[in-house]
Amino acid sequence: MITPVLPSYSRAPLSFVKGEGAWLVEADGRRFLDFGAGIAVTALGHAHPDLVAALTNQANALWHTSNLYNVPQQEALAERLVEHTFADTVFFCNSGTEAGELALKMARKYWTTKGAPERMKVLTFDGAFHGRSVAMISAAGSEKLTAGFGPLLDGFEHLPFGDLDALSEAAKAPDVGAVMIEPIQGEGGIRPLTDEQLKAIRDICDQHGHLLILDEIQCGMGRTGRLFAHEWAGISPDIMMVAKGIGGGFPLGALLATEEAAQGMTPGTHGSTYGGNPLGCAVGTVVMDAITAPGFLDDVNRRAGLLRQKIEGLVAAHPDVFAEARGHGLMLGLVCRVPNIDVVNAGYDAQVLTVPAADNAIRLLPALTMSDSEIAEGIDRLDAAAKAVKARAHDAAE
Repeated sequence: MITPVLPSYSRAPLSFVKGEGAWLVEADGRRFLDFGAGIAVTALGHAHPDLVAALTNQANALWHTSNLYNVPQQEALAERLVEHTFADTVFFCNSGTEAGELALKMARKYWTTKGAPERMKVLTFDGAFHGRSVAMISAAGSEKLTAGFGPLLDGFEHLPFGDLDALSEAAKAPDVGAVMIEPIQGEGGIRPLTDEQLKAIRDICDQHGHLLILDEIQCGMGRTGRLFAHEWAGISPDIMMVAKGIGGGFPLGALLATEEAAQGMTPGTHGSTYGGNPLGCAVGTVVMDAITAPGFLDDVNRRAGLLRQKIEGLVAAHPDVFAEARGHGLMLGLVCRVPNIDVVNAGYDAQVLTVPAADNAIRLLPALTMSDSEIAEGIDRLDAAAKAVKARAHDAAE
């Protein structure tokens, strides 16, 4: 089929026309239980009434003025982020990739300002995904992301994920200025760092004076049961990339930083035409208020425990389809013994949506508001998908 849309995605033959909480309605009327949440984006579910009201009210008042002027909605959201995090300052953008670009610029400008411009190298990790700009694929370094897009940006060294010995050694180099890492790799297959590893990484950065940049684009905004995943380890970054769930479905990203780390970012050093626009920030403020409301994250943790229990049962019931479950909170991965895309496709037939990832895993990233009964329904549908995969394998073997 010829389409005017650039064919850079392998799209499923599904066209959704309406969203209702944890459900998506296909053009033909079928209802799909959404265990992907737009890849961890619709944190409060589809068409949450408070988000709809915030967007509608703001749209009726003012859409855009630009960052040539003060944006009250931007100030309101920044105040909430500063109140609830390590950060002293926030820059708003439109995506996680843009947040990553600024994180890199901020780290390099920091060392230039400090009189050490040679400290430009950033230590990153195999399996990472920080976005698809040239800088961010250079940061990740994998052949899958970089093939055909050279020359890549210099200034990155890629280390084995979670290898503290390799990090300790690489961190000694005089040209290193920062470490960039995801507390839980999302695209990389739901591979979490332990609390002890995160603490050790913070300690290594402190020992050598490096900036710690955390990418919480996918694992942040309540997904692990804390506002941000690093909070479980009791540490703080110097710079943090945020997007996906912060807008609840509206394109919104943010770069959070300490005053120290951001000292080089003076007027004229960075900008964004749409970043921090009134529409996005009005929605983001409601998302923040919902996630930080008393009891909300307690409910997320309870739902996460229920989902993990049922997922472990699913693995036990289908050991020839699933190898293990891993992850944290409502960011779980099922590592498959069969091709993961077979499970994803069987899920389409069972009308449940999951997200493929590296390491032959599928991701379960439901809305933080998914009900207990919807969790149970989703597991039943995944069970049906697993049975279908086994049946097809049996038929193919005969």
